[in-house]
Amino acid sequence: MPVTVVRLNLVEPGATPASLSARYRAAVEMAAYADERGISTVQTEEHHGVADNWLPSPFTFAGAVLGATKNIAVTVSAVIGPLHDPLRLAEDIAVLDLLSGGRLVTVAGIGYRPEEYALFGVDWHRRGRLQDELLETLLKAWTGEEFTYRGRTARVTPRPYSDPHPLLLVGGSSKAAARRAARLGLPFFPSAHLPDLEAYYKERLTEYGTEGWTMMPAAETPLLHLSEDPDRSWERYGEHLLHEARTYASWQSGDIRSAVRSAARTVDELRAEGVYRILTPDDCLGQGLDHHVLHPLAGGMPVDEGWRGLKLYCEAVLPRFRDLPA
Repeated sequence: MPVTVVRLNLVEPGATPASLSARYRAAVEMAAYADERGISTVQTEEHHGVADNWLPSPFTFAGAVLGATKNIAVTVSAVIGPLHDPLRLAEDIAVLDLLSGGRLVTVAGIGYRPEEYALFGVDWHRRGRLQDELLETLLKAWTGEEFTYRGRTARVTPRPYSDPHPLLLVGGSSKAAARRAARLGLPFFPSAHLPDLEAYYKERLTEYGTEGWTMMPAAETPLLHLSEDPDRSWERYGEHLLHEARTYASWQSGDIRSAVRSAARTVDELRAEGVYRILTPDDCLGQGLDHHVLHPLAGGMPVDEGWRGLKLYCEAVLPRFRDLPA
C-alpha cells in the first residue's frame, strides 16, 4: 500500500477574509476526515508575502490539525529556519510535540526567496550560519538543560514528548545542506530525487562519525486530484493547478531542485507534463506509485471540488489497496 499524503498550502488568489476563513476551516476538516480513513500524513509549508495567500504560519496550522486528529502525522516541509527565533521555535515545536504525542515532523530548510528574508529584515547572505545556529539551538534546547545561547545562559521548558527530541530533518538540494545534516547527526530530506546527493550525505556521515538516514522523494512524485471525469475537471479547474505551478516555478532559479517542478505555460502543457495529474480511481490504482500525494485545494481549487476529490480517493481507491495481497 502506498504512503498517502494530503498536501495543504491554503493558496487562494483573490481571497476575501471570509472565503479564506472557510478554506482554512475546510482544510482542518479534510485533515480530520483523512485521519479517520487511515491516510498517513498531512503536509504543509511556509511562504511569506505571496499575493495568492500562500500559508505563512505552518506551525499554527499544524496545531489546529493535530488538535482535530488522533493518528495522522503532520509534516512541515519546510520551515524556513533562518526566519525564526531559535528559542521560540524550540518552544513551539516542543508544545506541539507534547500535544500530539510526537506526530509533528519538521523539515528545516533555508528557503530560496530573498524577498522573504527582506520582509523580516534577515540577511540573506547569512542564511547558512543562521541555519546552523537554529539547528544547534533546537537540539540543545530540547534537552531541558541550561546551555549557552548568544553569550548568555538559556534554558527552554517544557521538554518535548519525543525522545531524544521531536523528529527534525534537514531539507535542501545542496551539498551544504547534506553536510549540515551529517555533521549534526540529523536525517536528510533532499528536496528532489537526488541519489548523488544522498550518497554524498552518507559519505559525510562516515566522515563525521554520526548516524542518520534520508527521506528522499521518489523519482516520480506527481500531485494528484481524483475525478470521475478528468477531461471535465481539467477544463473547469486546470487554471487553478496552472496558477500554482507557474507561481512555484517563478521562485526557482537554475540551482534549485524540487520534486514538484513544472515548465508548463498552459493548461494543456501542464496536463501533458504529468507533474499535476487528475485521475479516475482506476487510473490512480494503475499508476504504480509508492507515494500518493493528494492536493485537494491546489491553487485555490473550490472547496467543494476539493472535497469531491478527497472523498473519491478515500472511498474508491484506499479500500482497493487494502484488499490487495500483502
